[in-house]
Amino acid sequence: MEDILEVYRRPLDAKRPLVCMDELPYQLLSETHTPLLPQPGQTQCCDYAYKREGVINIFMVFARLLGQRWTRITKRRSSKDWAYLVRDIMDVVFSDAKQVVLVIDNLNTHGGALYEAFPPEKARRILNKLEIHYTPQHGSWLNAEKSLIKTINSFCLLEIIATGEVLAIMNKKYLPV
Repeated sequence: MEDILEVYRRPLDAKRPLVCMDELPYQLLSETHTPLLPQPGQTQCCDYAYKREGVINIFMVFARLLGQRWTRITKRRSSKDWAYLVRDIMDVVFSDAKQVVLVIDNLNTHGGALYEAFPPEKARRILNKLEIHYTPQHGSWLNAEKSLIKTINSFCLLEIIATGEVLAIMNKKYLPV
């Protein structure tokens, strides 16, 4: 826990940006009945029945000291999906950085993912530019990204959303797959 708190106390360093990352499974739903239009002075009436359209994964990336966030929506949460996201953060978003300080949880998809997705030389290059800090077990609440996910889930994902494309449109800084 102290390690994560010390990382958060570091000042902004453009050559070593702090990035927090987390995943959020999201259930896609569609309406089974068209909601009735409200009459003046009334609230909209709708049926609470829905059709399950599957589950997607939302990767959330938050550069808290820069005040920037990005998401990537994938069909599943796999180690390769995570590795491609890390590569894009390193090569596209922070290509000028000397190193990226990454705060993540101890999810099973993170270990060895870069070597599964890329040739050893490329995986090693990415790892050399990463300073990884893992949140402790039962301490994922220390990840600043977890707070952002909770806020977005509480306020922004209350509507019934049937496709990942709709979520991508709702988000301003979307990292496409």
